[in-house]
Amino acid sequence: MKFLEYTPLERMNEFLSHLNLGERTIKGYLEPYSCKHTGTDKKLSLSLENEMLDYLGKSSDTDSSSPAEFLLSRSSRKTLIYLVLTLYRLYPDYDFSAVNAHQFFTEESWDSFKQIFDSYMFEASKAWIEENEGISLVETLYKALDEVVKLSECEIYSYDPDSDADPSLEKGAIWSFNFFFYNRKLKRVVSFRFCCFSNLVAEGFLLDDSSYEEDGEIFDDMDM
Repeated sequence: MKFLEYTPLERMNEFLSHLNLGERTIKGYLEPYSCKHTGTDKKLSLSLENEMLDYLGKSSDTDSSSPAEFLLSRSSRKTLIYLVLTLYRLYPDYDFSAVNAHQFFTEESWDSFKQIFDSYMFEASKAWIEENEGISLVETLYKALDEVVKLSECEIYSYDPDSDADPSLEKGAIWSFNFFFYNRKLKRVVSFRFCCFSNLVAEGFLLDDSSYEEDGEIFDDMDM
């Protein structure tokens, strides 16, 4: 997977790098990659493929919603490998399993993505319009993504793991989303992570239970 440089995406990344909204901060980052194997990608791809084939050999699942049904298709396995390779690029210190990762990927449409984006990035969109003379954030995002991966030909996936297995969660996170825009023909994928976290937690204004206990011990020793 080779990182690609696109100016329209860099402009959005600069805006979303640390958008302070008072008690909350929104952060977002778009990363475009070529699906051409580089470095250890080939070895990792083979390992992921063997993992899926081994799972299929041991599985007796016949449910159409099970991982086995999805992984029977070589094309589906290839797509999953590219998505997991992208996850490895985003979180190099995290160990991903292709079979487990499949359970957290959901195929989306542009409309379903836009609905989530408009709802959760409403304040960010207002700030963007104020800085960019009325041009909407989602329209700018569409044009930037279209330049890189041609959205009309894209498959869109969301990645929503359990909170205890989500490598993207930061301290004080309120919500977090991971989307992948994959063009099979161009062999390109763009990842888009955006999240919101509490500045109060991040700056230590909210105390945990142990802090309250320590305060209680102090007052116990005082003559009231």
